[in-house]
Amino acid sequence: MKARFNYAKVAPGVYDAMDALEQYLQKCGIEEALLNLVRLRASQINGCAYCLDMHWKDLRATGETEQRLYSLDAWRECPYYSERERAALAWTEAVTLITEDHVPDSVYDEARGQFSEKELSDLTLAVAAINAWNRLSISARIVPGVYQPQAS
Repeated sequence: MKARFNYAKVAPGVYDAMDALEQYLQKCGIEEALLNLVRLRASQINGCAYCLDMHWKDLRATGETEQRLYSLDAWRECPYYSERERAALAWTEAVTLITEDHVPDSVYDEARGQFSEKELSDLTLAVAAINAWNRLSISARIVPGVYQPQAS
């Protein structure tokens, strides 16, 4: 696969705008590991190779287990995820696949049982942001494999 173009070089404002969202999310109070799990799940749904590589590496760098990572696509069938994580993953899927069911009340109710209104607002922004990153990365055909997690 060959990259089509590089946002940072040809339109740095695009990257800057997206980076501003990420800066907010880093400070919002939702656990970094949960945000990365959500990012990975949305990237699986969207088929974004670059983001899959990135968020898998980020999660491994923070100590996430291989078992939870390779089972993420079947999270409903596995006992490895907390109720809070399950609510976040269901919310992520519903928001990512919004045209299918328009985020059903049952998914909202489950999420509200685990997240405050502010946290749910922030979680929704995180899902929207990773969906945008996925679309930017897939459209530009950003080549996966070169990303390295930041040292803690």
